[in-house]
Amino acid sequence: MKIAFVGKGGSGKTTLSSLFIRHLAANEAPVVAVDADINQHLGAALGLDEARASALPAMGAHLPLIKEYLRGSNPRIASADSMIKTTPPGEGSRLLGVREDNPVFDACARSVGLDDGEIRLMATGPFTESDLGVACYHSKVGAVELCLNHLVDGADEYVVVDMTAGSDSFASGMFTRFDMTFLVAEPTRKGVSVYRQYKEYARDFGIALKVVGNKVQGQDDVDFLRAEVGDDLLVTVGHSDWVRAMEKGRPARFELLEADNRMALQALQDAADDSYAHRDWERYTRQMVHFHLRNAESWGNAKTGVDLAAQVDPGFVLGEQLAVPQPS
Repeated sequence: MKIAFVGKGGSGKTTLSSLFIRHLAANEAPVVAVDADINQHLGAALGLDEARASALPAMGAHLPLIKEYLRGSNPRIASADSMIKTTPPGEGSRLLGVREDNPVFDACARSVGLDDGEIRLMATGPFTESDLGVACYHSKVGAVELCLNHLVDGADEYVVVDMTAGSDSFASGMFTRFDMTFLVAEPTRKGVSVYRQYKEYARDFGIALKVVGNKVQGQDDVDFLRAEVGDDLLVTVGHSDWVRAMEKGRPARFELLEADNRMALQALQDAADDSYAHRDWERYTRQMVHFHLRNAESWGNAKTGVDLAAQVDPGFVLGEQLAVPQPS
């Protein structure tokens, strides 16, 4: 399952995504976590100290390696230099599996031990001083989008992406890369404004979207969210002493998280798991190609000097049948 956490800045999406990752690890699920937020706080939320969090390799810095590996022997892609963030896989492309070892994970992922298991953590990389005035953050998340385009994941595997705040992911097709999108919203007008943007943008693309109400203090807050988002409201989360201790750098063992919050996290996993029945690899591939052609026409062809539409393999459909068997 590919799962995104989105929301406005300060909504608590990084905290909730980290709790969900801990919950999955406690359930012994294989997890690849990706910090695609410009603020890069997911590592700290998962318990890394400042030194370890800042030492995480930036995916953007390894983009040439990522492109070269994923290109494989695909005859439609003459060189890695001609690949852009939306380049789709085709016959001969190398694909990524959640449980496997490969050069991309070797370069970009680090193992993080949690109370009840271990996960792989990847980070887009922060927006640095050298980027000011010459780059936008969409260029940073290009490595994430390219990896998601080449990822084959199964029903019992999880890729959890902490997305950049607001509706920035709509600048590319990355918002269509997920089986389930959890939008974290506070019970305020500003809190639900990003929900309305997502709902509008996602309407024509079959995006599975559920709202997680955060910082909820009472029934009035629940009623407000229900009135604003309707049946898209999945669960609500209130104050947590466990989270407060975690934010101070002194978390208790995860098993001591409040029962209500553990139940909320299980509801998120159930919703994500239920989305598997609606997985449509043909639509997923078709949307991938759609956004690649749009990017090619608007800027990609000019930047690379080649016709990127030729990279599309019309007979190729990404799917679990293409996954590399893992050793038992």
